[in-house]
Amino acid sequence: MPAKNDDLHGNVPDKAEVALLLIDVINDLEFDSGEELFKHALPAAEKLAAFKRRAKRAGVPVIYVNDNFGKWQSDFNKLLKHCLEEDVRGKPIAELLRPDDEADYFVLKPKHSGFFSTTLDTLLDYLQVKILILTGLTGDICVLFTANDAYMRDFHLVIPSDCVASADADENRHALEQMRRVLKADTRPSNQLDFDELKRPADADEAPPQPQSQQFAGQE
Repeated sequence: MPAKNDDLHGNVPDKAEVALLLIDVINDLEFDSGEELFKHALPAAEKLAAFKRRAKRAGVPVIYVNDNFGKWQSDFNKLLKHCLEEDVRGKPIAELLRPDDEADYFVLKPKHSGFFSTTLDTLLDYLQVKILILTGLTGDICVLFTANDAYMRDFHLVIPSDCVASADADENRHALEQMRRVLKADTRPSNQLDFDELKRPADADEAPPQPQSQQFAGQE
């Protein structure tokens, strides 16, 4: 029986202890709570776009984990094209956070968690990721569900409070507090996170350092 492959045939880095997940950011927001969500998601997307650029400069892989919206014949490129080229509410966010050609990774999910019935586990295993940075939409649903599943898989979690958004600001803050308290997530704002600092504890197989008290810089 052949030995397990050490890589994905050149399609991913040999090793990346830290990975950045962008959850459901390619989204037309054409649903009942979409208008309210857009008001919070746009400023979060602006913060996330800058944070993503820093991640890429630090050599941190970026993985888009996106809902298939029940369209099983669809793929990520079709979703992206729909959000960029049609007159949909989520277009400005898709423009800010569009993936880099041939540089980012994509996982389509059928339900709330990025791990449920997807290839995310396999990708993270090959990358040898230990720390997951979760960002995107929505903090109180898909980010929260993905964080729960990541925690049960023993990933250390970083969830920058200004890079997640929900339709309801209070629910977003509550979800961030739950993830900080229960899942031991580092919820400092993105401008307080240093990628070199995050990588060091990953090498030592320790949790990232966290301040005694964390100020949530997310939705007002």
